[in-house]
Amino acid sequence: MISGPVRWGILSTGGIAASFVKDLRLLPDAEVLAVGSRTPEAAALFAQRHAIPRAYGSWAELAADRDVDVIYVATPHSAHYAATALCLEAGKAVLCEKPFTLDLATTRDLLDTAKRRGLFLMEAMWMRCNPAVRRAVEMIADGAIGEVTSVQADFGLAGPFEPTHRLRAKVLGGGALLDLGVYPITAALLMLGSPDHIRAWAKLSDEGIDENTGIIFGYDTGAVATLSCGIVGQTPTAAVVTGTAGRIEFAQPFFCTRSFTVSRPGADPEVVSFDFDGAGYQFEAAEVQRCLREGLLESPLVPHAVTVEMMALLDTIRAQIGVSYA
Repeated sequence: MISGPVRWGILSTGGIAASFVKDLRLLPDAEVLAVGSRTPEAAALFAQRHAIPRAYGSWAELAADRDVDVIYVATPHSAHYAATALCLEAGKAVLCEKPFTLDLATTRDLLDTAKRRGLFLMEAMWMRCNPAVRRAVEMIADGAIGEVTSVQADFGLAGPFEPTHRLRAKVLGGGALLDLGVYPITAALLMLGSPDHIRAWAKLSDEGIDENTGIIFGYDTGAVATLSCGIVGQTPTAAVVTGTAGRIEFAQPFFCTRSFTVSRPGADPEVVSFDFDGAGYQFEAAEVQRCLREGLLESPLVPHAVTVEMMALLDTIRAQIGVSYA
C-alpha cells in the first residue's frame, strides 16, 4: 500500500497520454515521474512539454524504474496487450486504456497475470468513474425513472481519416467499434446490464475495419438498447435512458458529461450538474490511487468482470459484422 504521493509512469506519448497527464496535475497526491516511448527522442520531447523528470527510450526501461508505482498504458489498441504484459511482469500496477485488448483471450491472459503477480490492474474506462454518470446510475437504481425500458446512445466522428490513422489502420486495431462503440455499449451495460440478445450490422472499409456500426441489445424483460458508432459522420454523441416513470438525458458528449436532465410526467425537469476542471480523466486516476492506497487489486468501479463482459460482447459483435484482427 502507498502512503505518500502516487508516482505515475506514462507509457506512450500520443494525444490521450497528454490529456491524461494534464488532468493528473489536478490531483495533489499524484506525481508524474516518468514517461517511456519506443524512441528516446519521443520520450524526451514529451517529458519536456509536460515537465516530467525522467524520460526513457523504451517501455522496458520505464517498467524497470523502481520509483514508479503505477503505469498508464496509452498506446494504440494493438499494443495494449504487449505493453501491459511487460509492465505486469516487471511488477508494476497498470491502468490500461480501453479497449483493454483486441479480444477476450488476451484480456483474460492479462487478468490472470495480474492475479498471479498480486498486482492492481484496471481498464481506463473513464466514463464509469465520471461523477455525473455515477450519480445517474444511482438514481436509476433508486427508481427515479421507474423500470428502464430503453437506452439510446451514439458516438460518431466525421473524418475523413487517412488509412494510417489509428481509427482506420487494421494493424492498430482500427475501426469504430473498439474505439468509439465501447461508450454506447458501456451506457447500456450501466443502465440495463448484460443483454440476452445481440444483433449488429456494419459497413466495412477496404481495410476490413468497421466504418459505421449499429447494435441492438435485447433483454428478456422487454427492454432494448439501440447503439451506434461510426467514423463517417459526426453524430450528436448523446445518450437517453427511458423508464416507465420518466427519462434521463445526458449532456453531450455523454461519456464525459458534466450534467444530465431528469424528466418525469407532470413535473418540471430536474437538472443534476457537476462542476469540475479538466477533461475528466482525473476521476479514473483518483480511483486507481484510492485502490492502491487500500491495497486493492481491482477497482469496484471498473472491476475485472466488467472488462471481461465488455470484451466478450465486442468479440460477439465483431463476429457478426465480420471484423477480425490478426
